[in-house]
Amino acid sequence: MKLIERYIAREIFLPFTVVILILVGLFASFSSARLLAGAVTETLGIAALLKLVLLKTLIALEVLIPIALYISVIIGLGRLSKDQELNVMRTFGVSGTRIVLTVLTVAMPVGIVSGMLSSYVRPWAYAESYILDAQSEAELNTNRFQAGRFYGSERTGRIVYVRNKNDIDKQMETIFHYIKKPNSSEIVIAKQARQIQPTTSEQRPHIQLSDGFIYRLTHTATIDDVIQFENMTYFIDSDYALNYRRKAAATRTLWESNQPRDIAELQWRISRPLSTILMALIAVTFIRTRPRQDKTDRTYLVAALIFTVYYNLSGLAKTWVEQGVVDSLPGIWWLDSFMLVVLGMYAMLLRRKPFLH
Repeated sequence: MKLIERYIAREIFLPFTVVILILVGLFASFSSARLLAGAVTETLGIAALLKLVLLKTLIALEVLIPIALYISVIIGLGRLSKDQELNVMRTFGVSGTRIVLTVLTVAMPVGIVSGMLSSYVRPWAYAESYILDAQSEAELNTNRFQAGRFYGSERTGRIVYVRNKNDIDKQMETIFHYIKKPNSSEIVIAKQARQIQPTTSEQRPHIQLSDGFIYRLTHTATIDDVIQFENMTYFIDSDYALNYRRKAAATRTLWESNQPRDIAELQWRISRPLSTILMALIAVTFIRTRPRQDKTDRTYLVAALIFTVYYNLSGLAKTWVEQGVVDSLPGIWWLDSFMLVVLGMYAMLLRRKPFLH
């Protein structure tokens, strides 16, 4: 890479580093505050909270990285344009095509990293976070209960009471569990209980109950049911545990599936490098401003609007494939194809006009 290309690449890479650190810090802070508000530390502890924040941040990197690159290209080339350095480069024979190629030398490695994160790191992070989410959201999580207190949930209609609890082996004694259902109610009373936490994203959290009774009170029937049990496994209903984890599925597994939702998830993952590079090229188009003319505020506003529209359309394209509105071909690729056509038309205009005017 020649001196001018290295100089332009540095002007892009330095703000990229700063912006990505700021975005990661803001996202991690927001996630921490949200999890603290949800009382995750009460159920899982500080160590699990920090792990969950890290996992969610890794998941978000597939979006944060393109945003950071998009902003850094606008900042870096915008400064060169404002200080008339691009004008000077043009007088020495540096064409707009050469500048675009320099941006590509920065965008392509960043896009590859984004693609690797989306295809391999993101599914692993989702799988790990689902395990923690299932544990923290469990209605009968042993970590959240204190002996001698009633715990209720308006969302599920549950009431739980534990008389004694051993924090060392996570054993509970003398358990009362009431759940209200649409046409009936159920009361479970057991002498002992122990929660079995999931070890994989596909497992459901459940409680192992011993020596107890189940009272099923039906609103329409005249006779209620009483069931005595010696050992019973009680599965916990949790949206995190019951739904199929497409986002946590391995990329190879998605390749072998013909389900629309799996196809949409696969196409989303492999489109991240192209999306990252496209956004960097779109950012270049904002540098065609007159020297000495400060349009920074308006440029950032329009850039933010275009980025928002693009990513909303990307999500819409994925949803259409999931719902079968759009076939696997063109799939979600129609949006990127359209953007490539627009950028190609713009490149043809650059051949007729100088990079700056």
